Amino acid sequence: MPLDRRHFLAVCSAAGLAGTLLPGALYTLAAQAEQQGSESSKNPQPITNEMIEAAAALAGVPLTAEQRAMMLGGLTQQGKSYDAIRALHIPNHVAPAYVFNPMPAGDPSPPGATVSTERHPMRVSKAPAISRAPSNLEELAFLSARELAEYVHRKKVSSTALTEMYLARLKRYDPMLHFVVTLTEERAMTQAREADREIAAGKYRGPLHGLPWGAKDLLAVKGYPTTWGAGGFEHQIFDEDATVVKRLDAAGAVLVAKTALGALAMGDKWFGGRTRNPWNAEQGSSGSSAGSASSVAAGCVAFAIGSETLGSISSPATRCGATGLRPTFGFVPRTGAMALSWTMDKLGPLCRAAEDCAIVMDAIHGPDGKDLTTRDAAFAWDADFDWRTLRVGYLKDAFESGHPQETAKPPVSETELETKKRLAKERDGAAARARREYDRRYDLAALDKLRAMGVELKPVALPKLPYEDMSPLLTAEAAAAFDDLTMSGRDRLLTEQSADDWPNLFRVSRFYPAVEYIQANRARTLATQQMAALFREVDVIVTPSGGDQLVATNLTGHPAVIVPNGIRGSDAPVPPKVDSGEDDSIGGPGTPVSLTFLGGLYQDAKLCAFARAYQEATAFHKLHPRLV
Repeated sequence: MPLDRRHFLAVCSAAGLAGTLLPGALYTLAAQAEQQGSESSKNPQPITNEMIEAAAALAGVPLTAEQRAMMLGGLTQQGKSYDAIRALHIPNHVAPAYVFNPMPAGDPSPPGATVSTERHPMRVSKAPAISRAPSNLEELAFLSARELAEYVHRKKVSSTALTEMYLARLKRYDPMLHFVVTLTEERAMTQAREADREIAAGKYRGPLHGLPWGAKDLLAVKGYPTTWGAGGFEHQIFDEDATVVKRLDAAGAVLVAKTALGALAMGDKWFGGRTRNPWNAEQGSSGSSAGSASSVAAGCVAFAIGSETLGSISSPATRCGATGLRPTFGFVPRTGAMALSWTMDKLGPLCRAAEDCAIVMDAIHGPDGKDLTTRDAAFAWDADFDWRTLRVGYLKDAFESGHPQETAKPPVSETELETKKRLAKERDGAAARARREYDRRYDLAALDKLRAMGVELKPVALPKLPYEDMSPLLTAEAAAAFDDLTMSGRDRLLTEQSADDWPNLFRVSRFYPAVEYIQANRARTLATQQMAALFREVDVIVTPSGGDQLVATNLTGHPAVIVPNGIRGSDAPVPPKVDSGEDDSIGGPGTPVSLTFLGGLYQDAKLCAFARAYQEATAFHKLHPRLV
């Protein structure tokens, strides 16, 4: 039998750990005790007054001795309820009986939160001028999807040849960048040949027809492993394609690879290694859409699909210099994708240009009848939309320089080891501040460029709410999504095992009280209401790519487009020797920086139009790494 709550508490008590309740080793001790057939596991002790006292202290709930005694019966019965639900072994894809709606309750549909269902055919930009295909097709590797589409549509390049070229590049650069989990070569070549036949017969499906793409390996693809990047799931196979995969198949796109993601969508480390940044292969690509961003930036696919719960499109797009669209929550169905947080997960494209993101979004958005969060909202891409009609704000505080921190005075009795640790921390902090201050020049230059484009920038501020304190909602849902992993002890198979990695975070989340979870959701309602009020004032907000906005807008479900914003010069601060994966600004000389545009709910098409205008004015998206 799986280890249940009473076994867990009993083993902790027997080990003399009931008073602390949650060091990282607690579950491991309990699991080992059960595996060894210990008496404490076979004959669990009942819940005691002392256990309740320790748990109450952890939850911050004051209880009298009389109140604790009164709770014993109810807690014992509650433990039996846990066992009954766990015995169902609910699969990851089963969602809770509630749906997050980013539209504020009772809000009279402000301009920033209207949902249009009026559909019209996508209007792409004017066909780019192209010549005949070069003798070496790899000269096309870094073109935008819009440009590649013209080559394929006009039969200057066959889908078969383009697919073979990208497959060859994936094979060549994967040993350096580790961005592929599984090549889908047989499927890809079949699709490419069919695309060529259809185009020759005059059946052109649109600008994705015949273009090779990569799927983040949390999307199910029938006949191939869907590993979620995690040890213990290497051979997992589903018998149906994810909705997004089906829709891209219908658009004629050619799937060439399942791209790497950090284990269970955290970071860039997976069971096959660490996905690398093509601008500096000594560093990770950030995550968790690590392989999708890296393969796009390295010119190894025409576009890719990633996902974001809390930064997983934004971070690797920033690190790798890709263009990413994190759509409005509920715009793209997640059916067939690994669930991490049912109220925060979003699927979106990683590309080389903002219009590419819009073209992909046109193909993948809309209800599928299965993911109940998905709204019947239109994504009306019009490349000729007049972006000058948009009201634009910028997060003034985020663009301003932070104040230097004073160095703390060392304690009088500081030991030599403590001195070394303190000085190292101060050096790291000073280096991080220097990197941020260096990158700030790119942020300010972006504001200057926007003003030169004729944009009138209005200073705005995020609503003052404790966004970080709402983020345990994510880990609580993730712990539920992977309950069996924790309770079976299979979490030890995951590559990363630090205090900040999933195994420990899942354990910590088991002590997040249901009442506090609901309270945090109520605070989240305040966030959606106040963010809606902000987007009554502006249509687009310009911001640096990190900071509070990243947490805030993921909680409220607002869309974002992340764009390259230049390359750091030779005078950039040198990166730290170790890439912890926690800071996307560490790149150093010759690496990209990014800028983020935020939009109102379901205003993703207008947001892409504004991002495209910025890219047309700067051309940073056309820069690419020189791979060897």
